[in-house]
Amino acid sequence: MSKLAPYLTRKTQALGERRADWTAEPEKSTLSISATSTLAGNTGARPTRMGAHLVISDSAPGLAGHALGPTAPEMLLGSLASCLLHTYVIQACLLAIPLDALEVEVHATLDMAPVVGLPGDPPLLENMVYRARVESPAGDAAVTRLHEAVDSTCPVLNTVRRPITITRAEF
Repeated sequence: MSKLAPYLTRKTQALGERRADWTAEPEKSTLSISATSTLAGNTGARPTRMGAHLVISDSAPGLAGHALGPTAPEMLLGSLASCLLHTYVIQACLLAIPLDALEVEVHATLDMAPVVGLPGDPPLLENMVYRARVESPAGDAAVTRLHEAVDSTCPVLNTVRRPITITRAEF
């Protein structure tokens, strides 16, 4: 038996319960989430509250930071990696695909020149690639189905892929 099997069994049960709840009351499936970041005194670190959790992000020493935590672009890649991994778990449970191991890594490039006022295109993460290592006794066809399901249902992946409107509101 896979060491992931007990967790996947609990996850499958939780997904079934959540689906039943949301089928009965669809309005409850829409969540309102937020994050708040502040500038911390002399360090320049950025404590960022996400739900009940606090994560410190920071810059590298080359930008007057102390490398006390990931940079904001790294947090975006981490968010994508985490969401992809969780979506793999969810879809594996929904598709009844057993997992022995699962890992997701995300890579991108970022031209920092425009960030510090040098000429260039608006800075953005480019060349983003993710790799998912899925170990499953289910076989190649099942793993391909799993990759396809994740590709269409991962919320952060879909948000990054599709243009969205972000507006600046006043405090």
